[in-house]
Order: sequence, then C-alpha cells, then structure tokens
Amino acid sequence: MTLEEIADTRRTLVLEGCDGVGKSTLAAHLSTQHGFTVVHSPRTPDHLDLTGRYRTLLEEPGRILLDRCFLSELVYGPLLRGRSRISWSQAIDLAESVTARSGLLIHLTAPPHLVRQRLLARDGDAIPLEEISALISAYHQVFDSLADYTPVRTLDTTTLDLTPRNPH
Repeated sequence: MTLEEIADTRRTLVLEGCDGVGKSTLAAHLSTQHGFTVVHSPRTPDHLDLTGRYRTLLEEPGRILLDRCFLSELVYGPLLRGRSRISWSQAIDLAESVTARSGLLIHLTAPPHLVRQRLLARDGDAIPLEEISALISAYHQVFDSLADYTPVRTLDTTTLDLTPRNPH
C-alpha cells in the first residue's frame, strides 16, 4: 500500500522519527493533498500531563495528523534526561487509541548522514553523526516494540516522492 493509499484510508496518522527525518515536510504534503489537520507537538513542559494532552488530542473529531507525539518521549527522554516521562503501558494505551481512530503509526527514517545534512541545511547546525545514529536506533527499538500492539509502517524518507498529485 502506498503512502497516498494509506492517507486516503486513515483518519489519524502519527509521523515520528528523529529531528531532520522529514516529518514536517511530509505532514505539510499530507495536509494539502488529503485534508489532515496537522498538530505539531513540540516538547511538552515537564509540569504538564503528557499522556492527558495526547488523550485529549486523540478525542478530537476529524482527520488529524500528529507531527511528532508521545513516542518521541520514549526516545529523547532516556537519551537526553535519562528517563521517559511516559511509561510503556501509557505509550501502548495511546498507540491503541490511535488505532481505534482508524489510525496508523508511521516511523520515518533516513540514513544518519542525510539527516545531518538536512539539519545543517535547515538549522545551520546539527548534532554529531553518532548521536543521530543513536536516535535512529532508539526509534527502531520503540517502533519494533509497539508493532506488537498496533499497526506500524516504516518509511525511508529518502525514497518518498512528495510531488503534488494532479487532481484531474
């Protein structure tokens, strides 16, 4: 099934992967071409209830696309702070809520050198390749674990064609 077919048949999409992998680019494409409301999720401050925030978002009506979400906490939390602010049971519960909304978790990945090039082009700065590789590896582990509970689709963003479709 192609990305376009997935977008046509799902009510909820979650785009996840390390910084620079192409989440926002793909989200903009899917919003324009398929009518998703994009919710970009920056880091939630420590004093706010992370799980409750995403439960509320997933209760909203309509077609939504989460551009980064609770899954990033399972990756960035342990690597940056030594711990995640959500438990695995909470993450599984939220992932199952995505599935209940006719949703899909989409794991976006790309080779570390390409992610670093994208970050340099976008931000003028980038973390070292070793750190990018660690993030990519951590995302693979998270998605491999969640695939036992909810549908996951992995896409290498180096192969995605995001040219607009002709509606005629």
